[in-house]
Amino acid sequence: MEKLSVVTEQILADRFGKDSLISLATTENNIPYVRVVDAFYEDGAFYVLTYALSGKMKQIEKNPTVAIAGEWFTAHGKAVNLGWFGKEENAEIAEKMKVVFAEWIGNGHNNFEDVNTCILKIELTEGVLFSHGTKYEIDFAKEK
Repeated sequence: MEKLSVVTEQILADRFGKDSLISLATTENNIPYVRVVDAFYEDGAFYVLTYALSGKMKQIEKNPTVAIAGEWFTAHGKAVNLGWFGKEENAEIAEKMKVVFAEWIGNGHNNFEDVNTCILKIELTEGVLFSHGTKYEIDFAKEK
């Protein structure tokens, strides 16, 4: 397994650095749950706009270890609820989300005044990426 390289980072950014549908798997009582979510990739993590009281967030609260799958990519990670979309600490990522999800973010589906409208960050730990016939096994651990 190799550390995240410039090459694999670029492939991931090109493929998922925009509004992307990925499958997100959580577990509860050893039962897996999978759903498709809108997400985008940046710097070793995927970001999802979601609702804090949803089933997936309740499952993540109990067990933050998740799996994701997208176009020729699968990975494990740790899910972190960054909290309310509108809080000051989330301003930078919220602005990026407004751009990336511009096609649908303002369609009335989300209530940005509701403190339960939150940002889910999926910090990747390891994954497998296929690109142009090459298999990359990636360790996303940051150097300390």
